[in-house]
Amino acid sequence: MSWTEVNNRYNDDKLIEGCSLFGMMNLSGERFSSRNPVRAIANMHERGNGLGGGFAVYGIYPEHREEYALHIMYLDRDAKKKTERLLKEDFHVNFDEEMPTREAKVKDPPILWRYFVQPRRRQLTKDDDYVMEKVMKINTQTGKAFVFSSGKDMGVFKGVGFPEDIAEYYCLEEYRGYMWTCHGRFPTNTPGWWGGAHPFSILDWSVVHNGEISSYGINRRHLEMYGYRCTMQTDTEVLAYTFDLLIRRHHLPIEVAAQIIAPPFWNEIDRQPPQRRRLLTALRQTYGSLLMNGPFSIIVAHQGEMIGLTDRIKLRPLSAGLKGDFLYLSSEESAISLISPHLDRIWRPKGGEPVVGRLGARGVKELLVRSEMQ
Repeated sequence: MSWTEVNNRYNDDKLIEGCSLFGMMNLSGERFSSRNPVRAIANMHERGNGLGGGFAVYGIYPEHREEYALHIMYLDRDAKKKTERLLKEDFHVNFDEEMPTREAKVKDPPILWRYFVQPRRRQLTKDDDYVMEKVMKINTQTGKAFVFSSGKDMGVFKGVGFPEDIAEYYCLEEYRGYMWTCHGRFPTNTPGWWGGAHPFSILDWSVVHNGEISSYGINRRHLEMYGYRCTMQTDTEVLAYTFDLLIRRHHLPIEVAAQIIAPPFWNEIDRQPPQRRRLLTALRQTYGSLLMNGPFSIIVAHQGEMIGLTDRIKLRPLSAGLKGDFLYLSSEESAISLISPHLDRIWRPKGGEPVVGRLGARGVKELLVRSEMQ
């Protein structure tokens, strides 16, 4: 009997245990092919249903390292024309092309184009803030155009299909990166469409997610105060924007951001030493609208760092493994063992405590929030 038959025996359209996550990072920065990441995520095939798959890859555009790589999906040609007029107004477009694809088992692909751009220098804001603002402008004003990747020297590749089919469609065997995050989706409450597949990304931040964000409404409203617009029709989008806001814009360390997204319960906070109790209370009072309510496990990536995190009582699975310079994060230990059967270490992180791999660290640093924030 298959995993799906065991966990969804009544053919319910909400299979909340579904979705598969996998992340693989070389901590010394050595770039590697898609072979092992694709094998690992394909090993969890039955956790999805073909309504979404995707990859975020870092270090793939060394020849365009100083340019923002915009991956854009268009639902029709008029949207492409309108968007390209906006791009020429706001950016120097140094190179653009249709994204290389091949025939594969994917459903109704949109027009996919990529642009390597630099902001025009008349702006007063920082480059990252300027690019974020223009991404939101395209996603909300053009109607049928969506920027699904906008970082430097990284790219998101996603769509409607199983992840191994998405890898085939985007010709991912031709790319090499030092970090790959992967997702196979079983949509819980949101439609399966190209923009709604994972990863979700803004600038060089990307997030893959298993679970459900039941606080999506209040999270979205809080983020809208800072200029973020949710247009991808799924709850996970708020996670990508939250990490960008807390870490890039508010300059908080990841261990503090984790305490905002997956904080201790109030009765746990009340039992903490005075200094730590004051800190955790201040975080809840200041950022209470960014608490992610509901079950989740996530892999978050940006340049030089891969982060694994679960909700505070760990209602979704996450395993971590280490072999030499490679850090692995996965929904299932079996996916890690498939590509690295003789690990130096394998463990299951505690709920609400992030595991962080940093480029150049020559190993993984497991950030134990409770000890480091005291």
